[in-house]
Amino acid sequence: MGRPVSLTGLLARAGFREVSRDADMFAEPFLAGVCDRLEADGLERLVAALGRAADPDQALLSLLRLGEAAQPEEGRLQQVLATDSVHRDRLLAVLGASPALGDWLVSHPADAGLVIDGPDGVRRDPSAVRALMLESVGADPTALVPVAGAPGGEGTLDEMRRSYRRMLLEIATEDLTSDDPEALLPDVAAALAHLAGAALEAALALARAELPDRGMGVRLAVLGMGKTGGAELNYISDVDVIYVAEPAGDEAEDVALRTGTKLAAALARMCSMPSREPALWEVDAALRPEGKNGPLVRTLSSHVSYYERWAKTWEFQALLKARHVAGDAQLSAAYLEATRPMVWDAVGRENFVEDAQAMRRRVEDHVPVAEAERQIKLGRGGLRDVEFTVQLLQLVHGRVDPAIRSANTLDALAALSAGGYVGRDHAAELGRCYRFLRVLEHRVQLARLRRTHLMPTSAEELLRLARAARLTVDGPDGLNARWRATRRQVRRLHEDLFYRPLLPETARLSADDVTLTAEAATARLRAIGYQDPDGATRHIKALTEGVSRRASIQRQLLPVMLGWFAEGSDPDGALLAFRKLSDSLGSTHWYLKLLRDSGAAADRLAHLLAASTYVADNLAQLTDAVAWLDEDKDLQPRTPEALETQMDAMLVRRADAKKAASAVRFLRRRELTRGSVRDVLEHVPVDTCRRVIAPAADMALAGALRIAAHEANTKHGLEDSPTDFLVVAMGRLGGGEIGYASDADVMFVHDPRPGADQQLAKEWAVDVAGAIGSLLGVMSTEPQLQVDTALRPEGKQGPVVRTLDSYAEYYQRWALGWERQALLRARQAGGDPGLGERFARLIDPYRYPAAGLDSGELRELRRIKARVEAERLPRGVPATHHLKLGRGGLSDVEWTAQLLQLQHAGQHPELRVTGTREALLAARDLTLLSGSDADRLIRAWELATRLRNAIVLASGRTHGQRVDVLPSERQTLATVSRLLGYPVGHAVDLEQDWLRAARHARTVMERVFYG
Repeated sequence: MGRPVSLTGLLARAGFREVSRDADMFAEPFLAGVCDRLEADGLERLVAALGRAADPDQALLSLLRLGEAAQPEEGRLQQVLATDSVHRDRLLAVLGASPALGDWLVSHPADAGLVIDGPDGVRRDPSAVRALMLESVGADPTALVPVAGAPGGEGTLDEMRRSYRRMLLEIATEDLTSDDPEALLPDVAAALAHLAGAALEAALALARAELPDRGMGVRLAVLGMGKTGGAELNYISDVDVIYVAEPAGDEAEDVALRTGTKLAAALARMCSMPSREPALWEVDAALRPEGKNGPLVRTLSSHVSYYERWAKTWEFQALLKARHVAGDAQLSAAYLEATRPMVWDAVGRENFVEDAQAMRRRVEDHVPVAEAERQIKLGRGGLRDVEFTVQLLQLVHGRVDPAIRSANTLDALAALSAGGYVGRDHAAELGRCYRFLRVLEHRVQLARLRRTHLMPTSAEELLRLARAARLTVDGPDGLNARWRATRRQVRRLHEDLFYRPLLPETARLSADDVTLTAEAATARLRAIGYQDPDGATRHIKALTEGVSRRASIQRQLLPVMLGWFAEGSDPDGALLAFRKLSDSLGSTHWYLKLLRDSGAAADRLAHLLAASTYVADNLAQLTDAVAWLDEDKDLQPRTPEALETQMDAMLVRRADAKKAASAVRFLRRRELTRGSVRDVLEHVPVDTCRRVIAPAADMALAGALRIAAHEANTKHGLEDSPTDFLVVAMGRLGGGEIGYASDADVMFVHDPRPGADQQLAKEWAVDVAGAIGSLLGVMSTEPQLQVDTALRPEGKQGPVVRTLDSYAEYYQRWALGWERQALLRARQAGGDPGLGERFARLIDPYRYPAAGLDSGELRELRRIKARVEAERLPRGVPATHHLKLGRGGLSDVEWTAQLLQLQHAGQHPELRVTGTREALLAARDLTLLSGSDADRLIRAWELATRLRNAIVLASGRTHGQRVDVLPSERQTLATVSRLLGYPVGHAVDLEQDWLRAARHARTVMERVFYG
């Protein structure tokens, strides 16, 4: 046939690379005969069909070689190729994807019919596969212990290998022509495993045929391990096995073991030794007891003895995959019956989970650096990440749940998902990734029928791989992108699941503890410190009863969380709080999933509920805050600007004053909850006052001012306010030192705008000032913020709000020492910034007097301090234990700092700060205080501040005198000490530390303040 003019163009458009060479092939006799049979447009369709192959050039070359070798079948083959059909597509798909299978067909052209006629090798029944393989060696498939009918006659081994290759070809054909190879993957892998098992059975029959008595004195069982045992084998892989032998009849054990060893060695040789037909694979018995240093064959009792006494963690993990594949099925069953309980009990071994995790890291570390980014199997984000993750979850939870004990990775993953051990989305994602990686692995192995787990690097090979896997990706770059994305997904899920903190904790529990039976639970609860174990058991029953996914996940969480609760000071209260939370959130899509999957959330929640009544109460009201426990960034304090933005968003959606105020108070609760969670987790840092509690109060005051101003405008029929208004933070709020139990000390200032009616401005300001206190202090579902204006001029006898001019006149004529002292911590909390600046300029001369204090003012200040100590300390409270007014308490330190400010801030601007600690540090830097004196004052002040907050966190009380008193009850003091980071049983150390710090601070105070 002459070459068509357009042939090279057709080949180029179809994706052929060697266009000139390939065009010449069509002139060869076989292909010329095909072209002679083509109908109109047939050549274009044939070229197009070749172009759909993974490698069109390879497909054409193999096709030509096959045609030249298939002389008796040449006509039929030409007719198939000349006709548009699935038969032609199947043949070209195999030839284009696997040069090695093409070579097989060239050397065995009759097998082309297996490809063309549409085999069903993937779904062939395993027993039929076994029968075909045994028939290939002349053995009786029905015999209990099949032996060859003839003693290894000529060609018997080769026939076994040919039979194996033919069935492998059928499996590969169905795989390579599947529209969805990833969906077919489990069936392909299972078919390969069953084929390998049948080959082992046939090899054993050949091995017996080599012995004079067929080895009838020994029962030999072959158990598949690894992917063979899991029925998820690759095309080309070592086949992992373990051999078990027992004497048959009256045979002596030592003789039986020698015979069994000969049979095992011969079996392996049948599969791998040179022959006229290609070897199958290596048979690897390295997973046997003692590995390569141990005997190849052992009796059942020897196996059991080894696993009971010497086996390492990884060996029990390996046994999870054990499955009978050849030889004596009854002996395999006995082996599995004896070893299976050990597999599921192994989790109780010391450091079981940590050992399994370390083993995965060792495997990863041994990957050659040059291969690390190409490894489909062993590298980061590879198949081993999936397999180790699934197996560890099985081993930890499988001792009490037989439903998740499958040896097959995908089946086990599905069972783990159904049982609630893995989230549905995580399981689906992990399953998709695993199938994709396995298909890639299969395709790179099929190309040359060689054992490899490496991604190719050249663009040409990557394109061939993508086409062979039927991937709809944008060329080599697209395949690389999906490969990298899949590895990232697998690695992320592996790290999330494989390193769950729940796993080692669950592993350390006994099986009875994990099952949460009533009797076992009650005994354990009493032993670990629950005061009401019967009540706790009722809570557990309520949380775990039923077959719902919710109950299943609770059954995983609770055994560990009960122990975590017991590490806190109130495990009973923690369990009750957890039940309340779970009743509220258990039906949500995220709550239990978060606790199960997060690296930190469950542990943190248990710690919080057991350590802090305040946090437990707030989480019960603000349940979505539980989600913060997963990310450290969610627990970081929000900036004032962020709070203002959130407040604006809330207020613009609410016209009703009460609802708007409730929204502002809700936002304050969120921030107090955020701060309290962080406090409990970080041992109550002192900066929570400045970074969380004070900004939240400022936000609430500013929000209440906006609401009150709007209501006052509405009341008086105004579009705009008649006067500028300012909320001045005073006291600890002004210093950014307010605690969870503190009121908001404030003053209100207004300044009528030019042209405004003075009386109207006054009435408007009075309405606003009164409304601020009402909006924030009235009882509601959201926590109160009591607004205290007692530090205003004339105290409680003076007007609640004054004009700026009135303040100027008052301070000029009447300002008392304590009022000037109070102004030291005055700062703007809300309102008009310009008025805030004007007010600051007004008060600066009074709080920072240029000449300091004269002797009369100093005496008066000292007299007032002594009076406060004598009159305000609550009756019955030791002066050493009152954190605020007692000796060395907050008041001592703050009055000392404020005295230094009143005396020296006029000359030293560095002292013009509202915070106590900042004032003391500035005084130290100015040498007004020695370094040791400053340190002692600051130490006592910080410890007192932390103690006051810890007392609120422990008790949940935000009001009352007990908040300011170091607890005398041992249990309460113990709870507070734990919050501050003291070890269990060291509450007395906290008390002694406070007494020592207060004593030192009092000594400094008496010397500096009283002179």
